[in-house]
Amino acid sequence: MPDAPDDVDVVVIGAGAVGENVADYAHRSGLTTALVEVDLVGGECSYWACMPSKALLRTPDAVVAARRLAGVTAQFDVEAVLKRRDRIAHGWDDAGQVQWAEGAGITVVRGRARLAGEKAVVVSTDLGERHLRARHAVAVCAGSVPVRPPVPGLDTVRTWTSREATSAHAVPRRLGVVGGGVVGCELALAWRRLGSEVVLLARGPRLLAAAEPFASERVAAGLRRDGVDVRLDTALDAVEPAGAAIALHVGGERIVVDELLLATGRRPNVDDIGLETVGLRPEGALRVDDSGLVEGVDGQWLYAAGDVTGRAPLTHQGKYDARITGAAIAARRRGGSVDTSPWGEHAATADHAAVPQVTFTDPEVASVGRTAEQARRDGLDVRVVDLPFAVGGARIQADDYDGAVRMVVDEAESVVVGMTFVGQDVAELLHAATVAVVGEVPLGRPWHAVPAYPTMSEVWLRLLEAYRSP
Repeated sequence: MPDAPDDVDVVVIGAGAVGENVADYAHRSGLTTALVEVDLVGGECSYWACMPSKALLRTPDAVVAARRLAGVTAQFDVEAVLKRRDRIAHGWDDAGQVQWAEGAGITVVRGRARLAGEKAVVVSTDLGERHLRARHAVAVCAGSVPVRPPVPGLDTVRTWTSREATSAHAVPRRLGVVGGGVVGCELALAWRRLGSEVVLLARGPRLLAAAEPFASERVAAGLRRDGVDVRLDTALDAVEPAGAAIALHVGGERIVVDELLLATGRRPNVDDIGLETVGLRPEGALRVDDSGLVEGVDGQWLYAAGDVTGRAPLTHQGKYDARITGAAIAARRRGGSVDTSPWGEHAATADHAAVPQVTFTDPEVASVGRTAEQARRDGLDVRVVDLPFAVGGARIQADDYDGAVRMVVDEAESVVVGMTFVGQDVAELLHAATVAVVGEVPLGRPWHAVPAYPTMSEVWLRLLEAYRSP
């Protein structure tokens, strides 16, 4: 007979950034919470994604930026870059994250979790099975897993996912990258600047397919300028071993690389988490409402947040969803009101039309909200303002600064619904645009928000001047 289950108010499956935030918000509201993780507490972002990848990019990026100023001849040490990356990833040791969770009063359970019926979770641990029962809610925050393309011969060679690409301790002489999305572009740039010969294969006609076309073009040009062999409209036909290396067959060409990164996307991690025990099929993303409640399950007890929902698979959006979900769980537990109206306290409205994202290439791409194409597809009365990034602050930032910006306006409401900045150091401009989109700020108001001179934020004044011009 199994031991009696441990009863807690909330069980959270997955202790990445999303699960941590659900658990934290629920616990801070007075609910007892168990946080279950099969791998490292802190998840992909802390150890294999956002943090280590940006650490690999940052030092070379700073050096290249410095060289754009007259009189600077900076260099960097590759081994020091890798060691700094190791420190930022905490040596792939999650003791600090566990200490935070337990110090906050959250119970951390190590093992693989599966749903086992209503409000029940079974955790497979090194010591056997542990049974948890939630008095109020279970939140699935299991993240996502890499998509492996169906390429002949792929199973005969070793490959990198983003995990191997962000944690490698040696620079490959030749690196093949399959995929032209954010991960492929960022890691192609990172390893190229660390010394690899890099070829990037993208099936589509442009990189960063979800971005504004002008941003895609500038990123492709930037990668090529750095020496990345960017090939668009190019499929990987087959793969085979080539001694200790890997041979890629592309059209009629044979390309030999030492490592092969598959950056071909991710899918919600719904495999083997027991969805069938609560009447759901483990296929695709878990569908949720804006408060995180999983659709198709009665009783308002099963929630999900983050990549597993497929809504906006970005760490910051997942953490936003987690805050909403944790607060909604607590509100329903108390029997209080749950405000799921648009922009309400318990509604993840931003997922639909106000998602910000930065691609840390050179140039950077910082965007929020809709592209011009998306806005038109949504039936808005669209006006687009395009400008070169030509302000005093940019000229100080780098000699011969080259950037561009696009503002997408809903003319019927006279509000910004999308913004894209492309250029060196544009990421820090993004939050002002995010506030404008989320706040639906009438464009007459920013005219009175005076940008400090000489900063890059002066681009806002230039955009408004262009918008107000006949």
